[in-house]
Amino acid sequence: MQHHYTEPGDEVLVNNVLAYTIGFWNGLFTCYDAPYVPRTNNDHERFFRQTKTKHRRMTGRRSWNDYILRSGEFVVFVDDALRQPHLIERLQKVDYDTFNKERNRWNDRLLEGTKRRRFRKDPESYLNNIENKVSELIGQS
Repeated sequence: MQHHYTEPGDEVLVNNVLAYTIGFWNGLFTCYDAPYVPRTNNDHERFFRQTKTKHRRMTGRRSWNDYILRSGEFVVFVDDALRQPHLIERLQKVDYDTFNKERNRWNDRLLEGTKRRRFRKDPESYLNNIENKVSELIGQS
């Protein structure tokens, strides 16, 4: 704004807008930086509803909470990305180290969910398994 509004009378307007927007958090206007992120609340609702409806058709389940927990909070972006043009070209721009780092982070996240489900299913067996692994590590040292 400071570069576009340079007239002497514009200073009050620029200062007022800057003072008003200084408290906005950095991710608030992501939709202007990333063209595939919906801009309005109605667009967001439609965006999420597409993935939710697709999941409901596949599984027959109304709730998609487990789907989000298993697949991650960005599952709607992945689903939408498959419909976007030039996806292959965009993916080819990602270097291998970045991909590998993200894949490891994803696998760690999935492993945490697996651990939680195993613990909820049979806490005693889960804890016994951990104790055995720790005992093996202590025995090796």
